[in-house]
Amino acid sequence: MRLYSTLTSPYGRIARIVLEEKGLLQKVNFIKVKTRGENNPYYQLNPSGRVPALLLPDGTLLEDSILISWYLDHLDGKPSFHIYDGEKILEIKRLEAMARSMLDGTSLWWREYLYRKESERSETLIQHERSRALRLADKFEDEVDKSILSGKLNMAQIVLACVLHGRDNANPKDFPWREGRPKLKAWVERIGKRHSIENTKPPD
Repeated sequence: MRLYSTLTSPYGRIARIVLEEKGLLQKVNFIKVKTRGENNPYYQLNPSGRVPALLLPDGTLLEDSILISWYLDHLDGKPSFHIYDGEKILEIKRLEAMARSMLDGTSLWWREYLYRKESERSETLIQHERSRALRLADKFEDEVDKSILSGKLNMAQIVLACVLHGRDNANPKDFPWREGRPKLKAWVERIGKRHSIENTKPPD
């Protein structure tokens, strides 16, 4: 199998963390790709050009970090991150959905900085997503010391880590998520020491 992504995609990072946590680094080849540019050879494999994408032995291509993480987690028949345990799975999914809202919003916001000239940026979009991200940061400040985010590693933790850990060089300077949120700051520092999180940290 082959996992395609960039080194900077937080969505690709989610899949790469699951890959390492499940002990699949020797079974799945990680291939770095570019996701932009005309005549990009990656488009021949994945017409959407998005990452991550997982190529299965039979030629089937899976796209999207949610689907790929689910597939990798179930390969051994012993899922670690998709446990169907009544109210517990609902709480994990609730927090994962919150973290994905934060991830989607910040990724859209930061692309304005990465790929658009200052004169072309949408200040309306930037301020909307900035406000959303800071509201969610406030909410996570209240959640990180509770059992789901402070216990055994799960998808909610992985997604939240990919929002906030190791992305300072990509963040606009007006995203002060650490300010006034000591518990969230400590949580990110703590989970950042995990081998799979540190190994997948975006390059400077």
